[in-house]
Amino acid sequence: MNITIEKLWKEHLVKDLPFVVYKKSNSSQLIGLFQQNDQLFTVNTFKEEGFVMAPFYEGNRFYIPASESVEIVEPFIVNSAVIEGNIKFDYTNTAKKDFESLVQRCVEAINENTFEKVVPSRKEIVSKPSIGIIELFNRLVNTYSEAFCYVIYHPKVGLWAGATPETLLVVENKKVSTMALAGTQLNHGKDNVEWGQKEQEEQQFVTDFIVNQLEPYVTDCKVSEPYTKRAAKVMHICTDVEATLQVQTIQPIIEALHPTPAVCGMPKAAAREFLLKEEGYDRKYYSGYLGELNKTKERRTELFVNLRCMEIETNQLNLYIGCGVTKESKPESEFIETVNKATTMKKILY
Repeated sequence: MNITIEKLWKEHLVKDLPFVVYKKSNSSQLIGLFQQNDQLFTVNTFKEEGFVMAPFYEGNRFYIPASESVEIVEPFIVNSAVIEGNIKFDYTNTAKKDFESLVQRCVEAINENTFEKVVPSRKEIVSKPSIGIIELFNRLVNTYSEAFCYVIYHPKVGLWAGATPETLLVVENKKVSTMALAGTQLNHGKDNVEWGQKEQEEQQFVTDFIVNQLEPYVTDCKVSEPYTKRAAKVMHICTDVEATLQVQTIQPIIEALHPTPAVCGMPKAAAREFLLKEEGYDRKYYSGYLGELNKTKERRTELFVNLRCMEIETNQLNLYIGCGVTKESKPESEFIETVNKATTMKKILY
């Protein structure tokens, strides 16, 4: 009998062993990495090889080592017959009031010159769907083929799934590439997309931050013109950044970029301190990063910001959503933006 991703997946769930199954953007392959023990391996030097997952702030920066795992690669064909669930737009008045209050405090802090931009977020608890985790992942990869889709489990960390549109960093053969992603509006399927001053300003913050952070470690930095990047129900403004690596390790680049202004704010230290104090909950791995670390003989690293994600617990799902706030932000509009983003996950749940 052939060993398949689905077979090992089921076995690892029964045996309570770590694994990750993922599909890269617009790829025709599924990749599964199945660890053969339940040890929690942590990344310390960034010379480790495997699949890494890191938190927004505090927590285990762990990885599933290639040397301790069975890897399976299978062809993937989009199943156009997959049925999307009924989107639930329900939210409580308390959640709306609390988040709008948080956004208002963000704007006040910006006006007091605490920082230029900040990205508050919230956690939305929803009922666990009747579908299993394998079916949930199948819906993810078929619905969001343009995103990096994954399910990852470790008994000492938990079960997470997501479909993120944002690359944190790609490094291969000394070539470094990343993206500046910000601004959000609903995807209406139109070719011509207009962006307001608030969204353009927000995106420029992110671009400037990334270029400045990369500068000590790269040469020949090139930045594309801004363009619209579609991510299922929503769209963002994006610029691509490419450069040549001039240091021996990728660790300082990762630590310089994470967390980006797209998920934290700018200046980074002040924005993160504010969020840790004011958000009122632990983001855990939301807005952290995950992906391949030093995979293949070329030691390719391909990391993604953990957006559009969910934490799957025994009796509930936790959805994590945020929005970029500048001095022009309106609290109610920002809350509605998080509601729109939440539909990315809710679309495949029920």
